[in-house]
Amino acid sequence: MKHSKGDNLNGWLIIDKPEGINSTTIVNQTRHLLNAKKNGHTGTLDPFASGVLPIAFGEATKLISYVMDGDKEYEFTLQFGSTTDTLDPTGSVTSTCTRIPTQQEIIDIIPKFIGTVNQVPPIYSAIKINGKRAYDLARNKKHFIMPSRTIKIHRLDVIDFPSTTSARFFVSCSKGTYIRTLGADIAKSLDSLGYLSSLRRTKCANFNLSNTILLENLKNIEYIGERQKKLLPLLTSLCDITVIAVKEEDASKLKQGQRISPRSYNISNLIGEDVAATLNDELVALVRIEENRISPIRVFNL
Repeated sequence: MKHSKGDNLNGWLIIDKPEGINSTTIVNQTRHLLNAKKNGHTGTLDPFASGVLPIAFGEATKLISYVMDGDKEYEFTLQFGSTTDTLDPTGSVTSTCTRIPTQQEIIDIIPKFIGTVNQVPPIYSAIKINGKRAYDLARNKKHFIMPSRTIKIHRLDVIDFPSTTSARFFVSCSKGTYIRTLGADIAKSLDSLGYLSSLRRTKCANFNLSNTILLENLKNIEYIGERQKKLLPLLTSLCDITVIAVKEEDASKLKQGQRISPRSYNISNLIGEDVAATLNDELVALVRIEENRISPIRVFNL
């Protein structure tokens, strides 16, 4: 999203999103609070959910796809005995049951959901079906078939049991995983019904809760310049990528979309890889290392 009269800011602001507000509202508020020209978020969190919401400013928006492709971690509470049309507390109850699994049954079912899993996303989701959002079709009572997708659950643990009818979980998963569906599937596998009563994202790609700032704390900072200092460098989203420092003349060529020679760099072990090229610790470009050339993939104008 753009604001023509804002400042040209570049970097990441990691918000600890509160419950009861949607991700787009967070984007709009942070753009205003930092007087920024352009920003956008990486992966929507449902209004009822909280947690890590990375906001990209300026040139960082070019890296949104890299963050969205990263693994995520969540904590969620699954309420057994009923389900809603949205699979969360914002929806209407559609079915109830008396079957409540025991704590041991819940623990024993965990291995079934670890690894590669086929998952059908909830009908109340932002996935497009023939050009239209699934949640719009669902709200208008339109019939459609939601296609399944393959996702990966790296880790799934039971944290505790808040009540006799609920369980709280930790999950580490691949992109595209719908935790609401995971919760409903766990309940179904235990011959019960369930919906998520709470959801908190604790990690999004390289960002976790230690990187976040509360929206209210950001609002309480009096001066815009001080708020802008909360931005993290672009490279923080790429901390697991190889970095090579390039010469000033080569940096200029890369910024113009030109290839450079690899002869000046000891990178023979990086052939075929994508790496980050920097000048004075500032991101210049994402490049591909080839035997006879270094080619820019994505250029940054900082």
